[in-house]
Amino acid sequence: MAKAIQKIAMNAAENIPYDRLMLSQKNVRRVKDGVSIEQLAEDIGRRKLLQSLNVRPLLDGSGEETGTFEVPAGGRRYLALGMLIKQKRLAKNEPIPCIVNRSSATSAEEDSLAENVHRENLHPLDQFRAFKALRAQGLDVEEIGARFFVSPAIVKQRLRLASVSPKLLELYERDEIRLEQIMAFSISDDPARQEQVWERICGNPHMQEPYYIRRLLTETTVRADDRRAIYVGAEVYEAAGGVILRDLFEQDSGGWFQDAALLEQLVFDRLKLDAETIRADGWKWVEAAISFPYGHTSGMRRVYAEPAEMSADEIARYDAVKAEYDALDAKYSEMEDADQEIEDKLDQLGAELDAFSDRPQVYDPAQKAIAGAFVTLGANGQLQIDAGFVRPEDEPRVEADEDDEDADDGDRDPSRSDDDGANGVIVNGRAMNGASDTTEAPEDEGIKPLPERLVFDLTAQKTLALRNALAGDADIAFVTVLHALVLQVFYRFAKDSCLEVTMVSNSFGQVQGLAETPWAKEIAERHEAWDRDMPDSDKLWRFLLGLDDANRKALFAHCASLSLNAVVEPWNKRPRALAHADELAATLGFDMVEAGWSPTVDNYLGRVTKARIVQAVREARGEDSAQLIDHMKKDLMAHEAARLLEGSNWLPEPLRLEVDDAVGEAAEAVADDVTDETALDGDAAELPAFLADDTGTSSDEPETLAGEEADHLQAAE
Repeated sequence: MAKAIQKIAMNAAENIPYDRLMLSQKNVRRVKDGVSIEQLAEDIGRRKLLQSLNVRPLLDGSGEETGTFEVPAGGRRYLALGMLIKQKRLAKNEPIPCIVNRSSATSAEEDSLAENVHRENLHPLDQFRAFKALRAQGLDVEEIGARFFVSPAIVKQRLRLASVSPKLLELYERDEIRLEQIMAFSISDDPARQEQVWERICGNPHMQEPYYIRRLLTETTVRADDRRAIYVGAEVYEAAGGVILRDLFEQDSGGWFQDAALLEQLVFDRLKLDAETIRADGWKWVEAAISFPYGHTSGMRRVYAEPAEMSADEIARYDAVKAEYDALDAKYSEMEDADQEIEDKLDQLGAELDAFSDRPQVYDPAQKAIAGAFVTLGANGQLQIDAGFVRPEDEPRVEADEDDEDADDGDRDPSRSDDDGANGVIVNGRAMNGASDTTEAPEDEGIKPLPERLVFDLTAQKTLALRNALAGDADIAFVTVLHALVLQVFYRFAKDSCLEVTMVSNSFGQVQGLAETPWAKEIAERHEAWDRDMPDSDKLWRFLLGLDDANRKALFAHCASLSLNAVVEPWNKRPRALAHADELAATLGFDMVEAGWSPTVDNYLGRVTKARIVQAVREARGEDSAQLIDHMKKDLMAHEAARLLEGSNWLPEPLRLEVDDAVGEAAEAVADDVTDETALDGDAAELPAFLADDTGTSSDEPETLAGEEADHLQAAE
């Protein structure tokens, strides 16, 4: 049989002592990348050399080999071996496996380039399988990372791919799924759920983004930074059998609590215990919930804590410190030069005086006995306690004394000494002084009450005269109306005003999330600040008279604002009232966009039809933007629409103002009058922002909108 002709001859392999090798300057690798020389030396020391060096013999002037070889390919391995020799772990003349290339068909540079270019990085799936095999051999995560010079987190990430469905891994191996998508699927430990999500999104490329996969896999979970999760804590939740999903490939802020029902039960159990602890402090009742609807305290009076009273010793100490501080301060003010020692002493005394002022706030035990507290979770997961609320049924009842009961019955004994003389009469249950229009009766018969008809006629005349007088004093009329409003806003059940002015304030407690809006929080803070200053109802009139003009007007505006109602109700259309609300908004220069409202999934987009969502994007961003989302499913469409509408100033119809030109001109006229009057009083004042802004359309506005649209389109694509 004829022998086959050999066409290719391999380069010979030789063991060459290390001291006969030298690094070639023709190696194309110049930039350091990947595993360091130190790490490579450690790896060679552990498992020996896995790949031979590629060397070429050095020739003398006559073309003969000198016995020395240069290393154009494998330079990093050569340097790593040299490091082992320096560490006395390898002999200088240790034979090194080498492939000797004596051919002139290629250059040293070409050999170096080929070795680096033709290599293929390990596929992540192969790396995962290799790590998995090492893990099965008994190596832990830290040891695997140390052997291959990667962090334990990288090893965990690769091992985490074991939780991904084998079906999805096969798709990844065939390049039908990207690595980023596989990483997203690894959040869940349920292969069946992973496959279910993939079947849901595989037909729509727009729904295959990793963030959307994560959202679908965690849509029934609770984020670890949710206030409920923070309140309970990961340790308690896991001890109760809960599972936390973690994303090893991206920042996940602690992951997701998978069992929402278990978490809710743990929240309620702990809230119950905390509420009992708070109630044991002396409150009549405590209500606890994750959150309460807006206006849940409506109809309740509130009492506040006061600074704890100082003991006799504390008062004496305070007086002594205050006297020492005043004397030292007076002495120091007369000194010409600064004295650090005196300044330090003043700071010390001042801090001690401040400590007396910043005393703990305590409630009167008698008030706590009829009041209660609401306990909720703040956004930071901490308990939020709002205490001091008195329910109407818990208000102390005023017991009528015997004299009042006798007067109400109308058979009071005229001979009793508490009649305060023979001229006392009973009008509407109150003792008054006056004269009868009939002949004076003998002393022994007493004085009879005035006829009810006469009392009505007289007081009607008094009412008209008082109305006339009140109409002539605008300032007192303002205080009188304010008095009536404050009684209704802060006291609820006090009937101490002679004005028949009724104010209704709807709390709209049925609207979810209303209490968390910035407007509700600002109103609540302002109301609480005024509530703390309110005296007893019988002292309210003098309190209002004592306020300066600015504070009186601010209080009036606060009370009046609480009666405003621009809600569209299906059973009560109120078209004229709603039109007036728009006119009022125009006069104020009010706009919901400037107030901070923007369309989100929760407040609008997630609660309307797909057609409405597309219409909103079309109105705000144009037809091209609308076409980007019109094919999506509703949940993804709502999120993408929220992105597109951000910064567009778009409002749904119920939030837009519908005011005719006449109203707008009248509002401007009012503003002009106010501005002119202010200018006459002194220095000219600047116009409010809503009047100073140019409401006309700028010529470059289309370009700005186009730029904004381009930015938002990138987010949707």
